[in-house]
Amino acid sequence: MNLRHLLPLLLIPIAATAGEEKDALPEIKQEPSNPGNWCEWLSNDPGLIYQDKKNPWIDKFEISGRLHYQMGRVSGTDVRGNSFKETFDEYRRARIETKVGFLNYFDLEVGVNLVDDRRFRTDPDNDLDWGYDTFDSAILSFNIGKAFGRGPFDDIRLHYGRMKLNVTEEVHTSSNKIITVERSMLADKLGGAQSRPTGATLELAKGDWTGFIGVFSGEDDSEFIGGWNDGEFYYASLEWEMNNDWRFVLDHVQNNQAGLDDALGYAQATSLAAIYEKKRWGVMLNLIHGDNGTNLNPLRQGDFHGAIVMPWYWIVKDRLQLVARYQYARSDEPEGLRLDTRYVRSLHSAPNPDLDSGFGDENHSFYLGLNWHLCGDNLKVMGGIAYDTMSARTDTIDATTYLLAIRTSF
Repeated sequence: MNLRHLLPLLLIPIAATAGEEKDALPEIKQEPSNPGNWCEWLSNDPGLIYQDKKNPWIDKFEISGRLHYQMGRVSGTDVRGNSFKETFDEYRRARIETKVGFLNYFDLEVGVNLVDDRRFRTDPDNDLDWGYDTFDSAILSFNIGKAFGRGPFDDIRLHYGRMKLNVTEEVHTSSNKIITVERSMLADKLGGAQSRPTGATLELAKGDWTGFIGVFSGEDDSEFIGGWNDGEFYYASLEWEMNNDWRFVLDHVQNNQAGLDDALGYAQATSLAAIYEKKRWGVMLNLIHGDNGTNLNPLRQGDFHGAIVMPWYWIVKDRLQLVARYQYARSDEPEGLRLDTRYVRSLHSAPNPDLDSGFGDENHSFYLGLNWHLCGDNLKVMGGIAYDTMSARTDTIDATTYLLAIRTSF
């Protein structure tokens, strides 16, 4: 027992000798021997370094980060009927992010990727490199409503910089919070060939409605803030939280060029998602339609469409979660769709399977998984089984992938 714990005992006889009442003594609270646990600490903004809303210069400084590691084993048959199998492990994400509020009306968010794990890729540069890789995001936000008045809106903000293109509900959801190890093929496609383009968006909020309208640069060769010399595309998103159970999200992106810019990779697309969540279970339905646009290869042009259905159920509330997902995708042209790089068309040992480069015109994808939340989304273990079949030009590709992931963030 240390002096802090002995102090209240020492004060009692002193007060009794002086004849003072008990209420006159100062209240001394003993701290519990275990003031909290690691999960509470991890979930309670441990990276919040400074916050003072009255400071006109810097009112907030916060650091956050994430580390995602995963393994996959894929097996299947290629378009020639030959079997293949391969095992992969990958540091999926290692990222540090900062957020600074300054001059009353501004926020600056900067995220840096700290790992480049390309061991699964088919290109020659398939190494694992730690250290600075690229900027994940760099966004300057201006609170217009606070500075000049909100008018009929509840909030008005302007954002500029390197940011994620949020098209489909899966892409809207942070990688810290997605409930499948990987997003669906259609979600990855609509997220853009360059997933962090440079753009400007205007955010408007009114009651249960939140909307974004914006313009993005078509440039894809910048690791920080890109220029505006390769055309642009336009973006709009509208979310309606109808009540505590239902939410709807409508996204649209439109390329203004007859050809394709490198950053988007398609001409236009629309996504409509409905999300229902009640007590222990929920379900997401996402309908998608788009146009591949003008491509040097006419086999990869034409429209594409599809649907994603993803139900989930909490076996143990906030601890053990069961999730399933089915995706259907179809294109007008024989190579209008392409399987993700993870992990069916990744680097395989010789003899390499013939996958028609992963292109096809019809895809069925099934996923079944379990998520064990040790500390909410701040620390969880995710396991899943995915089955994909793609109708390629030569024949059909069939593949089953077993996935295991550990994800932590603060």
